[in-house]
Amino acid sequence: MASWNATSDCCSWDGIECHAHTGHVINITLNSSQIYGTLDANSTLFHLIHLQSLDLSDNHFNYSQIPSTIGHLSHLKYLNLSKASFFGEIPQEVSHLSKLRYLDLYSTFYSPDAINLLSLKISSLKRLIQNSTDLELLNLNFVTISSPVPDRFTNLTSLQKLFLYHCELHGEFPNGIFHLPNLKYLTLENNPDLTGKFPDFRSSAQIMGLQLSGTQFYGTLPASIGSLKSLNYLTIAYCEFSGSIPSSFGNLTQLAFLDIEHNNFKGHLSSFLVNLTKLHTLKVGYNGFTIDPISSICKLSGIEDLRLDLINISNRIPFCFANLTQLSILYLSHNSLSGQIPSWIMNLTNLAFLDLAANNFQGKVPDSLFKLENLETLCLAGNLLEGELELEKFLMLKKIILVELSLNKLSIISEKYTMNASLSRIEVLRLGSCNLNEVPHLLRELTELSCLYIKDNNINSLPSWMWRKTSLQKLVVSYNSLIGRISPLICNLKSLVHLDLSFNNLTGMIPSCLGSSRSLKDLVLKGNKLIGLIPQTYTTTSDMRMIDLSNNNLQGQLPRTLVNCRMLEIIDVSHNLINDSFPCWLGTLPELKVVVLGDNHLYGPIRCPTTSAFAKLHIIDLSQNQFSGRLPAKTIQNWKSMKGSNKNQLLYEDYSDLKVGFNWIADECYFFTISNKGMLVDYCLQEFYYLIDIDLSSNKFCGEIPNVVGDLTGLVLLNLSNNMLSGKIPSSLGNLSHIEALDLSLNKLTGQIPQQLADLTFLAYFNVSFNNLSGPIPQNKQFATFEGNSFKGNEDLCGNQLFKKCEDHKRSSFTPPLATDDDQESGFIGKFEWRLVLIGYGGGLIVGVTLGRTFELEVLEWLKRLA
Repeated sequence: MASWNATSDCCSWDGIECHAHTGHVINITLNSSQIYGTLDANSTLFHLIHLQSLDLSDNHFNYSQIPSTIGHLSHLKYLNLSKASFFGEIPQEVSHLSKLRYLDLYSTFYSPDAINLLSLKISSLKRLIQNSTDLELLNLNFVTISSPVPDRFTNLTSLQKLFLYHCELHGEFPNGIFHLPNLKYLTLENNPDLTGKFPDFRSSAQIMGLQLSGTQFYGTLPASIGSLKSLNYLTIAYCEFSGSIPSSFGNLTQLAFLDIEHNNFKGHLSSFLVNLTKLHTLKVGYNGFTIDPISSICKLSGIEDLRLDLINISNRIPFCFANLTQLSILYLSHNSLSGQIPSWIMNLTNLAFLDLAANNFQGKVPDSLFKLENLETLCLAGNLLEGELELEKFLMLKKIILVELSLNKLSIISEKYTMNASLSRIEVLRLGSCNLNEVPHLLRELTELSCLYIKDNNINSLPSWMWRKTSLQKLVVSYNSLIGRISPLICNLKSLVHLDLSFNNLTGMIPSCLGSSRSLKDLVLKGNKLIGLIPQTYTTTSDMRMIDLSNNNLQGQLPRTLVNCRMLEIIDVSHNLINDSFPCWLGTLPELKVVVLGDNHLYGPIRCPTTSAFAKLHIIDLSQNQFSGRLPAKTIQNWKSMKGSNKNQLLYEDYSDLKVGFNWIADECYFFTISNKGMLVDYCLQEFYYLIDIDLSSNKFCGEIPNVVGDLTGLVLLNLSNNMLSGKIPSSLGNLSHIEALDLSLNKLTGQIPQQLADLTFLAYFNVSFNNLSGPIPQNKQFATFEGNSFKGNEDLCGNQLFKKCEDHKRSSFTPPLATDDDQESGFIGKFEWRLVLIGYGGGLIVGVTLGRTFELEVLEWLKRLA
């Protein structure tokens, strides 16, 4: 635009084209022109009513809205506003452009996660489809639509390319769109609530590319897919497809890119691979496939990207793989490959990514690996490799960025002085379980090191130079032998995002500066001997997402400044000495999903104002405290995320994500321990995002169970045991259609077990032992699977589970023995001896807790009678 001169004819300006006869401006092409600022609705641009083509893509309009006056350009056939940093709702006036053939509104912001900048009302989309019937290309990638895909798309007979990536679409996809006569490319990726099935394809179909990964498409691949003779790009990874690949798949001779990872396919791969000679990318891992024989892969001489993870390959990599000289990516993890890593691997000189993790490779790491000059990522974790390995050898690989050697039998050694290490590009170094007694000296010189993972070694101290590694984003030194205090110099690591020093022998106080860190997202210090207060200062600039300080000796109150952590998703301070009332103020945090305060000295009733909504809460553990009063019905009513299973609301951030080179990689899960069905179970929250859990056990809650608990229809686990709850079991609990474990034991509940609970088809664990329940136990459906331990201690219950026929007779109600005043004050009866009864007699619960106290004689006699 710098060349534009007002004294010259505008038709000669760069990017401007005029009609040869009328002189009207008909085309404006200003893509990638470094335009910055707001596009004003009154701009004279919108007076150019003869304009047929407008391209403003790849500029920066400062997150302003697309002006509604765009609708004045009624002669537009081509409109491209992609990657131009527009923001907000796309005006409905776009639907006035009835002559459009090409519309590209792709817009996103990468953070690492892509964020949609634009949104489009479904009403506007329907009008656009209805009016612009000549559309050939429609690109709405990263435009939030949040609706089903309109059937009206089937009327766009000229449509060749339809892109709907990450649009928050849901519902069933209209099959008729696959039959559009001119359709060549269809993208629906990353719409996790969108379902659909492939139709029977017509032989006249012109489809060249189908991208459906990350949807809920399901079913088998129809045999008619072989009629898509022009298909060269197919990606349906992370869907719900099943069955075998039809033999007609071998007819897709033009196929160059195939990604069907993470489905439920089965059968032999070789049956359809033989004819796919143009393949350069093959991703088939994480299915039920087998390759018989695996040497059939060797016929794909042009293959560049080969991913065969978890497809039941056994024995050794065939020698003919040495002929796949075009390979740049080779993933063979999670198979049963054995023997030594073959020396011929050095023939694959183009190899940039090599993943042999989770196999049975033995012997030493071969020297041939260090001759792969283009290697950027090497993953050998989870094998049986052994012997000493000099870390300095990786300096021979000039392009190496990621090295993963964890979970082998290796002994990593490092020289004290290393030349030229500062030239290394290593960003990620994972040396878990590598028999390290100290942090390797080589690391001191790695100037680009971003992630250091040295979990499960024998390291007892971190060197002082560690606090000068300003490039560090992730530091994991869990399950080691660290002693002493956490150095306050750790706060010199200004780029640190993830810190995990869990399960060591660290003492002293947590450095207060960790709370005020601007970079830190994840702070994991659980399983140490830390004392004192939780860091008290958290600023409004905090980016903290997860705090896990559990299993320490921390005291005092929860810091109120945590309300400044607006992005906080998880807080776990369980198994400490926290002395406080219930932190209602945490409920104002908009992203908070997990609150774990169990086994502390928290006390008093829970009475939260309506402003304390806990709107995204789906795990809360308040067990083993001194909470009292009635269960807070109004507070529970606010837990909206527990009332359903909306995947988008339940998903957690990938806490382990880290930027490596140009890619973001997921490192590992955040594991969280939950009591489920009487056992302590570790869950990866990113995988078990649907886990909705309430544990209020071992407190002093009294009164009735509120009916509103039955509104939390997404609940999977509910534990209200070992309290003083009374009244009847509400029949509304029969609405908990996802419930798998329900524990109401050790209370004072009365009345009958509601028949509605027998309809809970997922209920695998049920315990109402030691209450005052009466009447017959439901005998049908799920209840037929429960044993007598689930119902013991209710003298007036009857049924097959208790080997007691239901007759019209009365028995005295079960009354737990009274505690002395001293015991009540100490919480002994409310917390300890009931826990022992639960352990000894509750079906399937953990055995082996020693209380170390003397029981009252009355309690001992009562236990003998139960036995």
